This record gives sequence, structure tokens and C-alpha cells, in this order.
Amino acid sequence: MPALKVCIVGSGNWGSAIAKIIGKNIQKSNRFDPVVKMWVFEEIINGRKLTEIINKEHENVKYLPGHTLPKNVVAVADVTEASAGADVFIFVIPHQFITRICDQIVGHIKPGAFGISLIKGVDEGAEGLKLISDIIREKLKIEVSVLMGANIASEVADEKFCETTIGCKNEKHGQIFKELMQTPNFRITVVDDCDTVEICGALKNIVAVGAGFCDGLDFGDNTKAAVIRLGLMEMVAFAKLFCRGSVSIATFLESCGVADLITTCYGGRNRKVAEAFARTGKSIEELEKEMLNGQKLQGPQTSAEVYKMLKQKNMVDKFPLFSTVYQICYEGRLVQEFISCLQNHPQHM
Repeated sequence: MPALKVCIVGSGNWGSAIAKIIGKNIQKSNRFDPVVKMWVFEEIINGRKLTEIINKEHENVKYLPGHTLPKNVVAVADVTEASAGADVFIFVIPHQFITRICDQIVGHIKPGAFGISLIKGVDEGAEGLKLISDIIREKLKIEVSVLMGANIASEVADEKFCETTIGCKNEKHGQIFKELMQTPNFRITVVDDCDTVEICGALKNIVAVGAGFCDGLDFGDNTKAAVIRLGLMEMVAFAKLFCRGSVSIATFLESCGVADLITTCYGGRNRKVAEAFARTGKSIEELEKEMLNGQKLQGPQTSAEVYKMLKQKNMVDKFPLFSTVYQICYEGRLVQEFISCLQNHPQHM
């Protein structure tokens, strides 16, 4: 069987962290082509192209400074060139860019290619919820699995122990992804409940914004625990309402569910920016530019997409935490009113 060629579509901090793992694992396997192409959105850093820096110094100095990437990870500025001949695609870009990137590579996909999405977010389709994997599937006509979990990129890059969850209906693909990405400190569980795995990865970012508001308002750990619990309840209810297939509660107990929710509510960028929002009164857009070094927030935008869907179904009142996060981020509702969505939550009625 010919060696499988791997293309990583994206090179932010999570993309670069996963490239570090994949590049090393491929060197120890006969299943894969030894060269990993990584599509990099070209930027000029101190007068030099980012792709040139990565290929000469083997470090993504902007998004994952201080970490050496394996020499077999090759940065490519043209996404069509990066994807040419690839058998396995790893999609890891901000969710708002996926449609544009798929449009650029459609028609250049090798027959039999398949992919996995590490992208956390949802979109709105004509019939309601649209998962990012759905967009990739429809645009590129390939099988797509998902990977979500309690995986803060800097900690993964530091090789601190963590777990993750792959949602995959194709057993053979699941084993290939596991061989590609599992390490002693990055442990993978494969489940077939793909939609629930993916929706967990999107919705937890909304809850993390609420947790950041809590921190910014100095509400304490008991309140944050309530945010996490009530947020999890809304995640389960939303999945049951909008997922096409059956929803397994057991999936919420995997890394993609409760574990990712906890780590994001204590350590992620959505929490950090939301805390600053509550303390400073600056807009989300201002803080994103100031604090994230070119990275994108997912929580506020996902809350807007979710709110739109809930409004269409006349169910805003059933999801007060999701709805209040949206109203504070986009409609000028006072952040000090966040506590009311917890006090009057339907779970307490």
C-alpha cells in the first residue's frame, strides 16, 4: 500500500502543536509519507516571511514560539499546493474561514482522500445547525471525522499529559488518525458519536465566556462551578434539540465533553478575554486584537450563531446562559446582569 501523504490545513498555535506531534509520529511509521505539508497563512514577521522562518528555523515564532517543529513539517503558503496529492487532511483553522479555504482547494482533492476537523465552532444552514465537518464534507466530497478535547495548545506542545476524543464512523480511519496523533502524553479515545463530539467542542466556548465574566466580576469558584454545570446542561439540551442522529450522554463524559469544558473555563483564551471584558469595559473586538496575537475567539461568534437558531425555534428562554452571553457580547446588555441568568435558570424552577 502506498504511503499516505498528510496535509495540515492551518498553522496557528493549535495547528502548530498538532504538527509537532504528527511530524514526530510520521518519522516512526511506515504507513505515512515522511513529509508533512502545513498550509501557513503568509505573514511578514520582522521583514521575513513566516513560511521562510518555519522552514529554515523550524519554529512558528508567531503562534508557537519556543517550540521546535520537526524538520519534516514543511510550511507552504499556497493552500492548493499544500493539499496537492494529499491522502489525509487535518483541518485546524478558525471556523469562520473554513468555507473560503474549502472553495480554494475544491477540485484539487485526490480520490479516496479523507480528513479530520480540529475546528471548534458551528454554522447556520438552511435547515438549522450546520457543523464544520458538514461544510467540509459538502464542499470537498470527502469523509470527515472530528477531534475535540481538553487540549490547550501550549500544554500539548509542552508534552504535558492530556486526553482527547476522536469522533469517527469509519473504524479504519479512526485507527489511522490514532497512529498519526497518539503519543504517551496525548491519549486518544475513538467514539462513533461524531456530531456530539463536535458540538461539545463548539458550545463549551460559549460557557467559557460566561466563566470569564464570573472571574472578571470576582464571583468566586462556587459560582464558576455553577456556570460549568448549567452550561453543561444547556450543551446536552442543545445537542438533543439540533443533532440529526441520536445523542449519547456518555459522550459528554469523554474528554471532548466535561473535561474540555473544565479546562476551557479555567485556562482558555475565551475565558481570558471575557474576564478582561468584564474588568475593562473594552469591546470583544478590541480585546481580541490586544490580547490574542492574531488568534481568533470562537465563543462570542458561536454564541451569535446559536442565539439565531434558538430565536428561530422560539427557545431563547430555555437556554439563558447561552443567550445572556450573546446579549452581553453583542447587544449591550450589562455584564453585571450575567448573574441573573444563573439565579433564574430553568434548572432551578
